Amino acid sequence: RSGLLFLELMEELRPRRAADKQLKQQFLDALRANNAQEVTRILHTGKLDIDTVMEVDDPSMVLASYKQGYWLPGYKLEKSWAMAVHVCAMYGAVETALLLLEAGAAVNSMPNGKTPLHVACETSDADCVAVLLAHGAKVDSLSLSGHTPLHYCVHRPVRGLRRAAHRQRSGRGAGGLNTSEDTPLHTAARFGIPELAGLYLAHGASVDALNSLQETPLMTAAFWAFDSREQTYSREHHLVCRLLLDHRADPNLQDEDHKTALHKASWNCDHVLMQMLLEAGADARAMDVNGCAPIQYLLKVTGVRPAATPELCFQLLLNHNAARIYPPQFHKVLQSCHDYPGVLEVLVNSYERLTPTRKWKVAVPDDCYKRHEAFYESMFAVCAHTPRSLLHLTRCAIRARLGAACHSGVARLPLPPLMRRYLLLDPEGTLY
Repeated sequence: RSGLLFLELMEELRPRRAADKQLKQQFLDALRANNAQEVTRILHTGKLDIDTVMEVDDPSMVLASYKQGYWLPGYKLEKSWAMAVHVCAMYGAVETALLLLEAGAAVNSMPNGKTPLHVACETSDADCVAVLLAHGAKVDSLSLSGHTPLHYCVHRPVRGLRRAAHRQRSGRGAGGLNTSEDTPLHTAARFGIPELAGLYLAHGASVDALNSLQETPLMTAAFWAFDSREQTYSREHHLVCRLLLDHRADPNLQDEDHKTALHKASWNCDHVLMQMLLEAGADARAMDVNGCAPIQYLLKVTGVRPAATPELCFQLLLNHNAARIYPPQFHKVLQSCHDYPGVLEVLVNSYERLTPTRKWKVAVPDDCYKRHEAFYESMFAVCAHTPRSLLHLTRCAIRARLGAACHSGVARLPLPPLMRRYLLLDPEGTLY
């Protein structure tokens, strides 16, 4: 008999559940459509709580946040849990969000790891951000992954956070950490958003904050300034680096592998950023954990950076006191840079003399030698005869006298511009 009663009860509940499900779907559709009138009508029925949790399509995980390293199923998650205000933030339903908040909807809840403010920042909805902040949204609330709303402002700066950041974070700076210990300034550096970087710095962000890899925002911006897939350099990342250096970022701090920002810029063959760092006092002789200086990084990538101007990069390093390649190992330079006569000219001219070895010609492929035959003929002729010209030896003597001050010192010498360029190893296309 108890089993029969249970079945009868289930039969009675089934239509009610179906009706509840239908009402939730109508509520969700009204939220997506920003239909404030329909939302009001549904809430006035008293059959649905204003903070009811709904299952929402979310293939891009705008609503969801998980702890770093949290195990996820192999299949892609398509749905997330959300309250009405989250849905409004996701779909830009500002008028409906305002109605809900004024009716007492929760503003800082996170049923699937994010508050509505996290969602509005990720979708870059400035109007929704303003409404949420006006109703008590917390700028410093952490998502389940440990991120503040500021971390999600990666597409463009969101108006309205500036004042709230200043008010809620006053006295503590903008250094909230996520689980990787990236500060918001690291995030702005990673995505190359100078406006956000300027905002964080203006409100006390630590310019040399370290994340879990011991990377500063400057190192982060230097590394991500180059898009290896598109083979392009980012002006926005360069602007972030300029801002950081103007706020006295230390260019000689080292990450956990002892790499500096200059190592990372050299790996990218980014002459614009290298010049910026060197002029700010970056050490061209700093060594990483494997004993490699920036010039070694540059040698490794010269052949795989088609958009770069590698001869300028080598010039910069050598004019800022970089150690030259050990002469008996110069054949390795030829192996890496044989298709770049400008690079070879800059490097060869940094020595008073170089003695060719049998490994030199082997290091240069025959087809490459033919392509640049005039240059290679001049290089082998110059290096085979000692001493080199008096003009070249004078250049070497002046450079040796100036030492670490070579780049700035040459600029102060009372010499014609052509002679200054010669002293700074400008390539001319041939060796003499």
